[in-house]
Amino acid sequence: MELVRYGVGVNNPTLRATRVATFVYFVLNGTLLGLWVVQIPAIEDRVDISHATLGGFLVLLGAGAFAGMQAAGRLADHHGTRVVVPAAGVLCSATLVLPGLSPGPWTLAGALLLFGFGNGCLDASMNAHAVHVEKAYRRPVMSAFHATFSVGGVIAALVGAGAASAGAGPAMTLGAAAAVGTVVALVPARALLPGPPGADTAVARTGTAVAETHAGAAESDAGVAESDAGAAQDDGRPGGKGRPAPGRIWILAVLALMIMLCEGAANDWSALHLKSVLGTPAGVAAFAYGTYAVTMTIGRLLADRVSARFGPVVILRYGSVTAAVGITVAAVSPWVWAAFVGWALFGLGLSGCIPQLFSAAGHADPAAAGTNVSRVAGLGYLGMLAGPAVIGWLTHVTALNHTFLLLTLLCALTAASAGVLRTGPDRARETAGSAH
Repeated sequence: MELVRYGVGVNNPTLRATRVATFVYFVLNGTLLGLWVVQIPAIEDRVDISHATLGGFLVLLGAGAFAGMQAAGRLADHHGTRVVVPAAGVLCSATLVLPGLSPGPWTLAGALLLFGFGNGCLDASMNAHAVHVEKAYRRPVMSAFHATFSVGGVIAALVGAGAASAGAGPAMTLGAAAAVGTVVALVPARALLPGPPGADTAVARTGTAVAETHAGAAESDAGVAESDAGAAQDDGRPGGKGRPAPGRIWILAVLALMIMLCEGAANDWSALHLKSVLGTPAGVAAFAYGTYAVTMTIGRLLADRVSARFGPVVILRYGSVTAAVGITVAAVSPWVWAAFVGWALFGLGLSGCIPQLFSAAGHADPAAAGTNVSRVAGLGYLGMLAGPAVIGWLTHVTALNHTFLLLTLLCALTAASAGVLRTGPDRARETAGSAH
């Protein structure tokens, strides 16, 4: 009976509470990660390391995050996201304080590895749960979750600035954030969807069956069953076992790597582009990243509605095309105003791409949603870390703005591959959704 109350419609108060709880975890993750970022200069000075050494330590953070994503994805599939998401939130919060307490370089390296692991656990498990929420809603809601992650970054910037003004050091700031984060991770846990393996599939199917019974349309069940069987055959799965073709998941992961490589490049090089290539003052150059971040957030707030009306393929294909046009304009234009337009288009175009890839990975096989999301998110995260480094290496052979043409190529390849979202289970899901 617990499953029925989650699936009888999007106006169900319990389901709305579940969505709000999921928003909380996305904000929490964005805030915790952002608080570490804003404390980087102070921690770097305290442990007396160079930028190059810090860059190497950040690789450890990324390695920890990748490992955490893989572990949490499998745990979520075995024990349920209701158990794993709050535990991951507590772990991420608790490990946040470690960099602030580190007295030297080697302890900082270990602290970043552990914090990366906690962050990866929270990232993968909350995205897996977001997939289950989207399935219960029977319409796209993933992009809005990712938009609230960006809100967490804003909160982190405000908290960090306030703590610095009050004279609080990294240990005090991160310690207080860890305590608050632990409470925040536990409070909304009961509102999450039930967690046994396959429960979320049962949620959607039970809700559909109840709605159809009340409507007197029992015939629809046979049609849905036939669609599922057809989807299994379409995907090349013998015997309709309900397992996705592994190759498709890795294609989604490679696309995530390319898109998040573009995001990582924008994060680290957008402001420097305006300053070093176009000669703007540092204060003006900072608005390049600000413009990109604002359009990224706006795009994610709008992407769910666009996806619901036109489908995820449209978001990925035309979003990638828009991003390709934007970064090309930024790369070749000699005018500052055109560069701002280019970075704005780049952020808007990329905004909805990653949520569509995560959603497709999770929906491909609800019983393995956590594992599949962790694969896509993990490879994407490696792209995020690699983006700044790749652009940096290329500046040894060409001008900074010319290196951005690599991002144009990656966006074009993503647009050409967008049809992968239309295969197998996603087609069946779209067909079932339109039938209701």
